[in-house]
Amino acid sequence: MQQPLIEYRLTLAGVDTRALELEGDGPPLLLLHGYADSADTWRSVLARLGREGRRALAVDLPGFGTATRLDRAEGVLPQLDRFAAAAIRHLAAESGQPVVVAGNSLGGCVALRLAAWDDLPLAAIVPIGPAGFDHPVWFSAIEAQPVLRHLLAAPVPLPEAVVRAAVGEGFRQLAFAHPRTAAAEAVAAFTQHHRSTRDLRRYLATGRRMLPELVRPFDLQAIRVPVLLIWGDHDRMVRHQGSRHLMEALPDMRYELLPDVGHCPQIEVPETIVRLLQEFGAGAGAVAAKAPRRRRKAEPADAAGSA
Repeated sequence: MQQPLIEYRLTLAGVDTRALELEGDGPPLLLLHGYADSADTWRSVLARLGREGRRALAVDLPGFGTATRLDRAEGVLPQLDRFAAAAIRHLAAESGQPVVVAGNSLGGCVALRLAAWDDLPLAAIVPIGPAGFDHPVWFSAIEAQPVLRHLLAAPVPLPEAVVRAAVGEGFRQLAFAHPRTAAAEAVAAFTQHHRSTRDLRRYLATGRRMLPELVRPFDLQAIRVPVLLIWGDHDRMVRHQGSRHLMEALPDMRYELLPDVGHCPQIEVPETIVRLLQEFGAGAGAVAAKAPRRRRKAEPADAAGSA
């Protein structure tokens, strides 16, 4: 039976956000989107998970979509960590089970960072084309897009339709292996949060703030939960060669390199992503149920992460 997708407002770690939730069974899934994106990127995956009867929650990360803006006085990644940790605890408390976190790009980076915490009810993580490895070509690729540069150089405010059309074209070119075949509804969902050049400048400013934070942002040796790494072999924004760092640090992880797929597999091949999540989640849930609960060492930085 198809589970209905419920959309509502939710407050996590003091952040007001939008949630897309499915009720269902199995280890609950928390779905985290990438930079300048929103929970809408998971709609195709959520539709298929609803038919599978799987419990899942997608949220707008702080500073993106319709969520509360980021605090400029604090680093970006710590704010995302704190928010996502609260989402994990919320979903685990509701379901009574540890959570599988799947994240694309920046969301994958956050999933990897939180997997090093040992006081979270995590069953497993699924980073999908995660940011944070090697040179951050994704941001230079965005800034170099001619259509976006022309938008930002405009001497007067531009109509929303013009801005969204230009952003959509840039999104097609950067995020997909075959830009012209990208689903129109997915492109429209992405651009609904890019209505003006002011929005573009805010997102670009956030990206520039993050760049120094994305230099060695992980403690991979501390990860003890199962990991399924997914990457598209035509990812233009985050090169799949970065997978070598994870394979060296986590030799027991599972790695799926998807042929002829770009930066957003959840949009390009949602049926493949759902199949992998279902297979991996079932096994990870069984492992988590048997594993002893670990306690995280108390550190000064932990206070923010435990909110």
